[in-house]
Amino acid sequence: MTGKFWTALRGAFALPLAMATLTGAAAANQDTHIAAETLARSAPGTIFRVWPMEGGVKPGIKGYRVLYRSTNYDGRPVAVTGALIFPAEKSDRLRPVVAWAHPTTGVVSACAPTLLPNLSQVIMGIDEITDRGWVIAATDYVGLGTQDQHPYLIGSAEANAVIDIVRAARQLSDIQAGDQFAVWGHSQGGHAALYTGLRAKTYAPELNLVGVAAAAPATLLAQLFKADENTSSGRSLSAMTVLAWSRLFGWPLPELVEPAAMRPFERLAGDCIEDLAQFLQEDDDEKALPRKFLKIDPLTDPRFQKVIADNTPGPLPSGMPVFIAQGTADTTVLPSITKQYVRELCDGGAHVKFNVLPGVSHVTVALDSAYDAVEWMAQRFARRAAPNQC
Repeated sequence: MTGKFWTALRGAFALPLAMATLTGAAAANQDTHIAAETLARSAPGTIFRVWPMEGGVKPGIKGYRVLYRSTNYDGRPVAVTGALIFPAEKSDRLRPVVAWAHPTTGVVSACAPTLLPNLSQVIMGIDEITDRGWVIAATDYVGLGTQDQHPYLIGSAEANAVIDIVRAARQLSDIQAGDQFAVWGHSQGGHAALYTGLRAKTYAPELNLVGVAAAAPATLLAQLFKADENTSSGRSLSAMTVLAWSRLFGWPLPELVEPAAMRPFERLAGDCIEDLAQFLQEDDDEKALPRKFLKIDPLTDPRFQKVIADNTPGPLPSGMPVFIAQGTADTTVLPSITKQYVRELCDGGAHVKFNVLPGVSHVTVALDSAYDAVEWMAQRFARRAAPNQC
């Protein structure tokens, strides 16, 4: 059902602070535990450990996997992993930063993108970004790559992790990261990007968010839940959401999932998505969840209703430059849902560039729109007036 999955790689021994060679397998063996007292006395964006990346980036580009401090959805300090990718050659000025927010990879620790053997393949527009001399700051999000529970589609935690890895980049002098940043995300990452737009000014006033770019973002969560009933892959995404929220908020799974569906539910919800195209296209009846695998209706259950309402992004601040890309052949994030959210952005006063890509699916929308997104970000870094199609 869910395509290829990478093996759950968990470390059994600690690596020292700073320098160790990083490959996908080595990353799984890195110690990501930070004592609670250390977290409590550390500022958001503090770097605890740095591991140089070996492979996965082209010549002339350097990369680090980092463990840094962020803030969870409930205000607790938390350690998060992510990647910093940047040109090796020194610059005569501070570099703009693009914060990449990745799409759904799963909801368990082993699903962190920095555990992949070739991280660069899942950062859309990586060459266009680094060729311009910019920095890429790519969070794994809370709980992916560490032992915390992943707060899937919880906007505050996603945004904090995105913003704090930008802060982390500014701590390493060889990266030469400035205070200007744009956020660029796909699917779940689009949701994270929008929440970054909502939170950046108050959470990190020392940074300058110049624009928000999102490809097929998860926006109107209630409508997305409803649409997910209609496809096997959609039900798997719903299963990941239910598993993540049940663990996060202490909801007993037997109260939520039909007994006959529990085994495939636990298997699918705990898988990692390595190949998004295969995940969305496969429909194996033997492994698929039934249409009615839940005992409850997330749209009427008060627990789900509150979380959905609290994590459905509203309009961004008036005047905020926003780039939205949407494929017309997307069956995961329906074009009608994105169009409705774009109307809300416009009503709120955002300056929106809305790229509709005919015949493009959810799988390729970020790749197909990356060139335009990077061009749009370049204009924002150059402080030019943002286009507005509202």
